[in-house]
Amino acid sequence: MSQTAIFWPMIVQTGLIFIIYLISSVRRLNAVRTGAARAGDYKLPFTEPVPSATAIRNLANQFELPVLFYVVCLSLYVLNGATLVAVVLAWVFVISRILHAAVHVTSNDLRLRRPLFIVGFVVNALLWVWLVIWLLRL
Repeated sequence: MSQTAIFWPMIVQTGLIFIIYLISSVRRLNAVRTGAARAGDYKLPFTEPVPSATAIRNLANQFELPVLFYVVCLSLYVLNGATLVAVVLAWVFVISRILHAAVHVTSNDLRLRRPLFIVGFVVNALLWVWLVIWLLRL
């Protein structure tokens, strides 16, 4: 397997961020259009209609745990550790993030959202464990 395979899950994760930005923007525009909010309401994040608030909160999520994902993927790539194990774990992480985001911006059902977050958290941790194992082998 090519070391560059680790970049595809990173590209998809980045695509998810752009999609969440789009959803957030559309929801905020709709809130202003329907009168649920005024454009000035978005100067400070104190008032936000629920539909756009969930999208905005999910957008913030995309710059939390995924930051560690990008760092570990790039580290594995640099160290030639982007093996099949690492790439599979990276894809599982990204799939969990896509599903987490889908739940967050739709039903926002915590009974679904929390387990999906935990899967991503654990898989991200496993990627870091894989990095440690790889470093110990060098």
